[in-house]
Amino acid sequence: MALETWLAFFVACWVISLSPGAGAIASMSCGLQYGFWRGYWNAIGLQLGLALQIAIVAAGVGAILAASALAFSLIKWFGVAYLVYLAIKQWQALPGDMAAAQERSIGRPLSLVLRGFLVNASNPKAVVFMLAVLPQFIDPHQPLMPQYLIMGASMIVVDLIVMAGYTGLASKVLSLLHTPRQQRMVNRTFAGLFVGAAALLASVRRVPV
Repeated sequence: MALETWLAFFVACWVISLSPGAGAIASMSCGLQYGFWRGYWNAIGLQLGLALQIAIVAAGVGAILAASALAFSLIKWFGVAYLVYLAIKQWQALPGDMAAAQERSIGRPLSLVLRGFLVNASNPKAVVFMLAVLPQFIDPHQPLMPQYLIMGASMIVVDLIVMAGYTGLASKVLSLLHTPRQQRMVNRTFAGLFVGAAALLASVRRVPV
């Protein structure tokens, strides 16, 4: 991969990652509930989901997903249902849950990793988007796998940095919430954001090929 091609892709990675979406909402929600260090496990899960999406595109399965209305719909509606589930959990979260975040069981990080993974892995729009974008930076006359590995590593590193910012920003808000009423208001705000993300995903339509 030529340096100028990689630099163009690197800039695109920042634009894509900084764009608000379900991943950013999930990162802020976890930072708010668990603080930065515990909440950042969610970002690790997001990257596992992103790596899966890149692997799907690199393997050519993304083209099948883009062409299959059934596969696209199944993944999309699973993603919608999961975001609604996160919204319900956020709405129902008790104010005391935030104060006790540091006392949660040691196994909790694994559930946060799974949470982040499912948020990214259940978004067929992202796979189709990458199917359209990644090949634009591929040199077909060079080995494909090293190029996909470079692009995948670049996207994951950038996204880890951006999600650290989202998680850290929300964790700062956690220290400012002193009353149950404030905590409930913020919880319900994030519940609404999850519902909004679910609605956006539900509105996505497969482009006929």
